[in-house]
Amino acid sequence: MSSGKIIALSGGVGGAKLVLGLSHVLPDDRLMVVTNTGDDFDHFGLRICPDTDTVIYTLADLADKAKGWGRANESWTFMETTASLGGEDWFNLGDGDLALHVMRTQALAGGQSLSEVTASVSKAWKISVQIVPMCDQAVATIVNTETGPLAFQHYFVRDQCRPVATGFSFDGIDHAIANPIAVDAFGRAPDAIILTPSNPYVSIDPILKTPGMRTAIEASGAPVIAVSPIVGGAAIKGPAAKMMSELGVPATALEVARHYRGLVDAMVIDKVDGHLAPAIQQLGMDVRVVPTVMRNLDDKIALAKDVLALVKHLKSARRS
Repeated sequence: MSSGKIIALSGGVGGAKLVLGLSHVLPDDRLMVVTNTGDDFDHFGLRICPDTDTVIYTLADLADKAKGWGRANESWTFMETTASLGGEDWFNLGDGDLALHVMRTQALAGGQSLSEVTASVSKAWKISVQIVPMCDQAVATIVNTETGPLAFQHYFVRDQCRPVATGFSFDGIDHAIANPIAVDAFGRAPDAIILTPSNPYVSIDPILKTPGMRTAIEASGAPVIAVSPIVGGAAIKGPAAKMMSELGVPATALEVARHYRGLVDAMVIDKVDGHLAPAIQQLGMDVRVVPTVMRNLDDKIALAKDVLALVKHLKSARRS
């Protein structure tokens, strides 16, 4: 394989797992992560960036591996005090996590961009992999439901995904600009672009719908590979399968492939979904059938190696 970059598009937990695996296989300077910022929001006057922070905590080895979100060895004095005063306690902010949000909010208020703040945090915590927010402008994912629109964190955390989803929109996206750092990387002959096993609708779509992003990906000439977040009809983490069912779409790896058709060259699906490979191939995509459930670091590294083997295969096929 050449020395071009691997650019991973990532949401939170599922995407961060594969990113961690890739970081153990690739030199740091060959991996870039473009994070979803559609679920960023303001809470207690602070700017919270859940997906970006999950990637940061994962790569800094600070993540709570049991919960899958937040920091390990966290304390909760702030939330306990907030609840005792009758404040909003539906979104948990640990004391260590809170420090990151305070610092970010102050930096943004001082004129720094989200990209600059993210780079500063990465440097402070000795993360060598480049983490790039999808844009520096505010974009808000809205889950349209049978009872009205909900900001994503209200739907996901406060209401525990109970409302029936009818569609999605992204407030502010028309005025957003694909992060120039990412666009520049797409223009420098990357080896591949990986859509990690994050929710296609509310984690990957906001990135792809950011003006200029999909155009830059298509112009890169690099193979685009998607790893299905749906395994055996269920989402490993999060509400993707529930959302698909409520939208009238079967919760299958095949439907994930259909969702990405026109952009993705190859799909990685789990062995339990191997019977779907021929139908995915009929969509014009290559398919790699491997174990995709990442329970531990070895699983993450194994999946990363499988994805990179597929990259090598696709690049070799293009040369022949």
